[in-house]
Amino acid sequence: MFDLINVEKPARYTGGEFNEIVKNHAEMLSSYAFCFPDTYEVGMSHLGMRIMYYVINKRESTVCERVFAPWIDMEKLMRANNIPLFSLETKKPLGEFDIVGFTLQYEMSYTNILNMLDLSNIPIRRIMRTEKHPIIMAGGPCAVNSVTLNEVVDMFIIGEAEEVINEVLDLYEDIKKEGLSKDYFLRKATQIEGVYVPKYHDLKKKVRKRIIKDLNNVSFPTNPIVPYLNIVHDRASLELFRGCIRGCRFCQAGFIYRPVREKKASTLIAQTEKILCETGYDEIGMVSLSTSDFSDLKTLCDGMLEHTEKRMVNLSVPSMRIDNFSIDLMKKIQKVRKSGLTFAPEAGSQRLRDVINKNITEEEILNSARIAKEGGYDSIKLYFMLGLPTETDEDVIAIADLAKKILDVFGRKSRINITVSTSFFIPKPFTPFQWCSQISKEEMIRRQKLLKSHMQDKKIKYNWHEFDTSIVESAISRGDKTIGEVIIKAWEKGCKFDSWNEFFNMEKWVEAFNDCSLDIYECASRQIPIDNELPWDFIDVGITKSFLKSEYDKAFKEKTTENCRAKCSTCGIAKYKCGVCLENNQI
Repeated sequence: MFDLINVEKPARYTGGEFNEIVKNHAEMLSSYAFCFPDTYEVGMSHLGMRIMYYVINKRESTVCERVFAPWIDMEKLMRANNIPLFSLETKKPLGEFDIVGFTLQYEMSYTNILNMLDLSNIPIRRIMRTEKHPIIMAGGPCAVNSVTLNEVVDMFIIGEAEEVINEVLDLYEDIKKEGLSKDYFLRKATQIEGVYVPKYHDLKKKVRKRIIKDLNNVSFPTNPIVPYLNIVHDRASLELFRGCIRGCRFCQAGFIYRPVREKKASTLIAQTEKILCETGYDEIGMVSLSTSDFSDLKTLCDGMLEHTEKRMVNLSVPSMRIDNFSIDLMKKIQKVRKSGLTFAPEAGSQRLRDVINKNITEEEILNSARIAKEGGYDSIKLYFMLGLPTETDEDVIAIADLAKKILDVFGRKSRINITVSTSFFIPKPFTPFQWCSQISKEEMIRRQKLLKSHMQDKKIKYNWHEFDTSIVESAISRGDKTIGEVIIKAWEKGCKFDSWNEFFNMEKWVEAFNDCSLDIYECASRQIPIDNELPWDFIDVGITKSFLKSEYDKAFKEKTTENCRAKCSTCGIAKYKCGVCLENNQI
């Protein structure tokens, strides 16, 4: 054994936090390890983990415990002392759970999944596992392209899991009581909507995503675990709605989480009071893809402030739409304490904003700046993308020009600080840009330098995303089974914590692609013919391929599509018969 005094942050591995749930395994029919393939601080900030931990532990027959990727110092000690990866709640080895479930939030965490399995003495490839090994499950947004992990994962949950996980666990417990095999369970699980089992998948059958139709009546944790150490988003979280009405053509989340389904303001206000009573947080964040699109935001803010003001709790909105940012909203969110504002224009020129269907004008952007100035804000963050389809040098320079115009609104002698951040466009499955190419590494470097050369004002700070990780992410996100082999090769070469700059190693990834007779740069930048069959075509997220094709065509004609509340674009999601589709009387 070893002493945790030898690791950087012992609280990552101790458990025992406030609101932790501990059950007796001997009294349970099944055990589930919820695995987040990153550090404790990242995983504990994730609302999906909080929800699933709560939902599964509500079951009287099931125990759910948390497992995170150990940091390098901890892994070294574990391997030196032959200690397998364990859960926080009871320190049970991962290999002794019935089901080990990973959340797929980001492609750059895939090597951590392999590393966590290896640390648990669980074979990486599913074909090598036996009845004594746990069933390896995965879900989350990246599961919409499951094939890259087909050789690793036994079963995938496609879509939202709160309901389907109970169906899966009910089936597992019934089969376990009858003494039947795990293989039999996997075969039967294919009959559950939203479940994809690579071994038994019928190629003629589409796997349809699951959604929660009524968010007001679904379990939501009002007593989340309160960590002992600071986490990435160290605040309480309140989920307002799922989906997005906007349809930005690069945004995977905006398409795969359709249709928009809101909670009632009264539900959210009641949840706010419970969360604050159960946690003691001094900040609560309103979580959604576009918070200022909530249809009853005034009622919600007023109701939440009744509970937050008297407790001196800050109301946080992570990012807001520029076209519906108002003085009234600004005054509400700064009642307790003023924080910076974050906006995402995504593109500097109107032409390119039309291409990506951002549907905001320069005047709306500058008007938001005037409102922020009136409110006394002195810090604004602006997010943009480089390398978007059809982007020109003029579009790149327009980012700098827009930042300067915002500075002019505040005045050169004001205290304003503007931070411009750019990331690189990455084509994602189930978006209108899924067929598009990513710009080359040389172009990434050139456009970054071009923009930087036009960002010379001391009041404007420029931050940029590293290009190498964007290339790997692009190559994986639209990958097939061969990319799955690349991921295994990369892990075998030592890749892990690839989303952390200090550990990412591009040379090893290039070698891994080469070992599989692939060129990483070609995989990342390939333009896919629009009529090609795609590796993820067997997944049905509700959006029709014909709609995505029509949006692709409109993009290159620089035509926009109205948001879902203004006009239905007949994307196909109305078949779920809920949410904004009902508002528009499309059913």
